[in-house]
Amino acid sequence: MVSQLVQRLRIATAALAAVVLGAPASAQYAPVSQLNADTGFQGFLQQLGGKARAAGVSEATIMRVTAGLTFNPRVIELDRTQPGGGPSSSIPAFAPYYRNHVDAARIAGGRRVYQSAGNDIAMVERRYGVPGAIVLAIWGHESNYGSYTGDFDLPRSLATLAYEGRRRDLFADEFVAALKMVDRGVPRSRLTGSWAGAFGNPQFLPSVYLRVAQDGDGDGFADIWNNRADTLASIANYFRDAGWRPGEPWGLAVGVPAGLDRGSLVTTLVSPRCPQVFARHSKWRTMREWRAMGLVPRRGVWPGDTVQATLIEPDGQGSTGYLLTGNYRVILDYNCSNFYALSVGLLADEISR
Repeated sequence: MVSQLVQRLRIATAALAAVVLGAPASAQYAPVSQLNADTGFQGFLQQLGGKARAAGVSEATIMRVTAGLTFNPRVIELDRTQPGGGPSSSIPAFAPYYRNHVDAARIAGGRRVYQSAGNDIAMVERRYGVPGAIVLAIWGHESNYGSYTGDFDLPRSLATLAYEGRRRDLFADEFVAALKMVDRGVPRSRLTGSWAGAFGNPQFLPSVYLRVAQDGDGDGFADIWNNRADTLASIANYFRDAGWRPGEPWGLAVGVPAGLDRGSLVTTLVSPRCPQVFARHSKWRTMREWRAMGLVPRRGVWPGDTVQATLIEPDGQGSTGYLLTGNYRVILDYNCSNFYALSVGLLADEISR
């Protein structure tokens, strides 16, 4: 799933996390073989232990988690082979991505969970104000409804990525957050996931788990690995925390008239995060204004006249366009990729049909 480094430091499944963190290897960093042979890793673990100790992690947890940890060269190989996503990178067509991610299996899987989880869905919508279909679409994208959540040892991966050095502060902090999870009662055995440090059904980073994970069924533990209610509540809490507006759609597919004056709609705003993603969005206009310009919903009806939206035409003029509300930007908070966010919204629409 194609994305770039996101400000909220979210990393998803191995494939998704790869692109979220994607950056080309630089010649200034040591070859993997040299890092693997470097005896400094064990000394670096001692530094991480000191950082955790200063953050209040218990000595018992530090000793238990760091004991026997070794450098994992495979993690660095995976990280260094990810696409760069730099300014010169060409943007592929959205249609193939859509076919691969809003596919019959994901739609059917989401509908099955939707039908079998009536009470949990109702709880999520009532408590957090986030549509159940949106929550399920995230779950479907991140781990295919829990069918694959990764099998890398998280502390080993995080320590390895921190040691390599390109994003040392990020991964050192996530390593400490993983130790805090153990201090709070998460079994050490649960700390497995993607090579980039994400885990569980929603593929949270340790810091995200500590911030938003929820005990949806009231048993005293936020189990995002095996518990459906906890998984749904945790994703919904992430969205509420990111500013989801109840009652507002994420957006809608529209037909765009050939004569639309696109030049007048080019935004001059520069986003402080994911600027390439947001640069593809037009200026904000109300739904009433878009309707007056001749745009027509591909399916369904117009949202309220005063709802603000931007326009994106991911495959260019003559193809389907999408009007995107503020809630679309909440999806981008989870993973700052237009293709990802569009596919989440469109999968949610299919699940709820």
